[in-house]
Amino acid sequence: MSWQTTRRWRGPIRAVIFDLAGTVIDHGCCAPVDAFLTVLKRRGVELSPARAREPMGTHKRTHLEALCAMPEVAESFRAAHGHPIAVADIDAMYTELVDVQLGTLADHAEPIPGVLDAIEALRRRDIRIGATTGYIPEMLSVAAAAAAERGYHPDCAVSAGEVPVGRPAPFMIFEAMSRLGVWPTAAVIKVGDTVSDVEAGLAAGVWTVGVAVTGNEVGLDLASWKALDPAARARRRAIARDRLAAAGAHLVLDSAAQIGEAVDHFERRMRDGARP
Repeated sequence: MSWQTTRRWRGPIRAVIFDLAGTVIDHGCCAPVDAFLTVLKRRGVELSPARAREPMGTHKRTHLEALCAMPEVAESFRAAHGHPIAVADIDAMYTELVDVQLGTLADHAEPIPGVLDAIEALRRRDIRIGATTGYIPEMLSVAAAAAAERGYHPDCAVSAGEVPVGRPAPFMIFEAMSRLGVWPTAAVIKVGDTVSDVEAGLAAGVWTVGVAVTGNEVGLDLASWKALDPAARARRRAIARDRLAAAGAHLVLDSAAQIGEAVDHFERRMRDGARP
């Protein structure tokens, strides 16, 4: 494919790069938040799940540092330990976080309903499948193996620990594109359930899709989501969709199971001359 044929790319989509937890597996993106809350609680720090989710999608060390910078966390830690949080404390918490997370990932690898079927439909359209995650390589290895046992086999998977900077930087997307051998950026869709996913997609210059209901913004496992009454579901859904749209997502879906609609949407836009 020559440069002249890509500078005004009009389709088709050649790759879709999915986030992992909350997008393809782990409805509600529960595994990461549970690990952070566990490590903080062991140090006498109570934090709401909603606050713990705020930095979600970033490298897990970055996420932990962001939590420790929250005033309520810093104050609770000082009250419990008699001194402010130091780098050594964060180092110890991060080491523990890795152990906790590695022990729970396999239990949170169930595919989100409809997503694997949607991915197979993409493959029938000759679209390559990539995966990116805020997990470090050791965590990705466990999560990917558990997801593979349940039928998820992306063509490549990139962790935040394999690039210079994790989300919201675009480097995981670029690495996935390189491994997939896919370009230009207009031929790629990034799909994720966090604001940092959206920001990374925009920074990479690819089509960017936010996932509202199944991921971090709603933050409920499938059973808890189904247990909500219709009005509560509508409220949670609207808040999540608005947050991802405000972050700049080109399109917001309830679930990655709807990705085929996004491919059709962006290919129509490109035929009309639009670019990410």
